[in-house]
Amino acid sequence: MTGSNRRWWLLGIPALLLFGAIWVAVARQWQPLFDLDVAVGGPLLQFTADHPWLFEPAKVVQFLFAPPMMTLYTVITAIALVARNHRRLAIWTVVVMVLTGLVINPAVKAIVARKRPVWDHPLEVLTSLSFPSGHSSGIAAAAFVAVVLSSMLLRRAGLRRLVLLVALLLVLIVGLDRILLGVHNLSDVVAGWLLGFGVAAVTRAAFDPHEKSLAHKTEPVAEVYGKKKHLAVVLNPIKVDDVGAFKNLVEELAHAAGWQRVDWYTTTVEDPGHSMAHNAAVSGAELVIACGGDGTVRTVCEELAGTGIPVGVVPAGTGNLLARNLNLPLYLRAAVDVALNGQDRAIDMVRVTGDEMDEATFMVMAGMGFDAAIMEGVNDQIKAKIGWVAYVVSALKSLMFPAVRIEVSVDGGEPTQHRARTLVIGNVGYLQAGMPLIPDAAIDDGQLDVVLLYPRRFLSWLPLAARVLTKNKRTDETITRMRGRTVTVRAHSDTPRQLDGDLISSGRELHAECIQGRLLVRVPPR
Repeated sequence: MTGSNRRWWLLGIPALLLFGAIWVAVARQWQPLFDLDVAVGGPLLQFTADHPWLFEPAKVVQFLFAPPMMTLYTVITAIALVARNHRRLAIWTVVVMVLTGLVINPAVKAIVARKRPVWDHPLEVLTSLSFPSGHSSGIAAAAFVAVVLSSMLLRRAGLRRLVLLVALLLVLIVGLDRILLGVHNLSDVVAGWLLGFGVAAVTRAAFDPHEKSLAHKTEPVAEVYGKKKHLAVVLNPIKVDDVGAFKNLVEELAHAAGWQRVDWYTTTVEDPGHSMAHNAAVSGAELVIACGGDGTVRTVCEELAGTGIPVGVVPAGTGNLLARNLNLPLYLRAAVDVALNGQDRAIDMVRVTGDEMDEATFMVMAGMGFDAAIMEGVNDQIKAKIGWVAYVVSALKSLMFPAVRIEVSVDGGEPTQHRARTLVIGNVGYLQAGMPLIPDAAIDDGQLDVVLLYPRRFLSWLPLAARVLTKNKRTDETITRMRGRTVTVRAHSDTPRQLDGDLISSGRELHAECIQGRLLVRVPPR
């Protein structure tokens, strides 16, 4: 039994034992329990009667969290999880909710056969059985599921805490609602909470909802007898909430996949990963995992390009554009699994030079104008709290970034003159939220795609956004597209510039050259 499973057993078994104790007390008609039910239920029912405005909201809560509605929510959640390839998580969610709401709760109701509480002046009369409360058991199980889902799928601790808080509030609201309407006793509600929580915890202990490692799904590659597999991990420590837990996760999965040696390298503010990736390469690592945002990933890839050492990308930033365009999972455990057990794919890199900058590379895209102004306007503190929404806020502030006169030359051809609010040189096609800015771009075709956007007025962004989202390929002065292996851009004034979401110094020129198949990255098996 693992430590994680033991924790769930230790949570679930006591909850079910307490539920059983209340069951016995109700079945034996233990008078002190009945007195407590009356002492709590009577005043709360009277409170609702004295405040008629409470009745309709209480009815709404009753409807929204009734067993049929909980079943609907379960189906929607399961479909969404399956669509995102979290099949085991979907199975566990369905099992928890079905066991709680459709199997155990109705069975106990039938065995105990406790009637609804009787009041002199009832506000709501129900004829079904009372113990335990189906609403309470359903919301307790759903809250447990929501907290587990957030712990597995949300990287930001703030969001996970928010989910926990909302889940607990809903549990309390739904339970209180049953007593305010006078349709359940306090013991019915508490027993329902314990049942839902206990079933969910025990089910979590008995069934691991994590997806099976790719190592169990693919044929192992033949290796030289006695060879020790050497893994290196370059980690940006500010991008994970618990560095120790992350290291334990990686080492557990690595050893399960046959990696005997795991070396760790931590980036710093002064060095975002260059020396770490270099040291990993010269130490003989056969795979280097880069865990961090797009900047960390770009730095590691830049250092390992051309070495033949594959890079596993574990996206832990806000944009994670390379990971999204390679269809890598954003959930850390799944991303580590792909990094360890996926297949190698050769992708293009782009070498960039320009005025007022050192030679650099990018994996995703470079930009001048509006898109760089977005990066420049992002508040790091807001970004840390709300993630990618910070980019939306900055974009709204920068929508009318002044148009710039630009010359563009593709593959050494005659420069063409343009006016644009932004210019993007793309190695991939999709931006945040799956926006298909360059839908025909491929990361391994040896070609760069250039897009210039020139909405004349503020409202011109709306039809432009519609054209981008619908993948409309029509070009005009509002949106211009080009393609080639090399691209040279010259602006007539100093303009903000960015590489893979990282600002570089403002300048007037960028020269980009695509180097086909320069880097090996780990991607999900086809």
